Amino acid sequence: MTVNLTRGVLFVHSAPAVMCPHIESSIAGVMDQRTGLQWTAQPAAPNVLRTEYVWHGPAGTGARLASALRGWANVRYEVTEEPSAGVDGSRWSHTPELGIFHAVTDVHGNIMVSEDRIRYAYEAGKGVPSAVYQELSLALGEAWDEELEPFRHAAAGAPVRWLHHVG
Repeated sequence: MTVNLTRGVLFVHSAPAVMCPHIESSIAGVMDQRTGLQWTAQPAAPNVLRTEYVWHGPAGTGARLASALRGWANVRYEVTEEPSAGVDGSRWSHTPELGIFHAVTDVHGNIMVSEDRIRYAYEAGKGVPSAVYQELSLALGEAWDEELEPFRHAAAGAPVRWLHHVG
């Protein structure tokens, strides 16, 4: 049996210092190894820290990482998983206010909205353009992007820059 290997990045955009050892322990449990995370101050919010972790592992590791951190108060994070043979890519976003969002992504990191989800947006919108727009906004995770963007931007000087291999 072959295992599809992939890679991704865990971005912890903000976490109280008291949570950092617990986050590291949870990630180490998923990855079955120590992480050696380097925490830095998060300029977008007082008294919180941020870190990034580039990971390599079997397909599904992103989901396991997102699940390990899900629901923790005052922790904002994103997990990406690149596509691998026969497996779509994914992105998980989490904020304390909104909870978790998951999207399937293509090889360039774009969110892929399924035909069924688009049909649902049409049906739920009942011919009202603003309602259709709202459903599509939800399908794209726009509320999570809006909430996380200040934290992403504040990390512009972060040491990790993930570039997708093309070709």
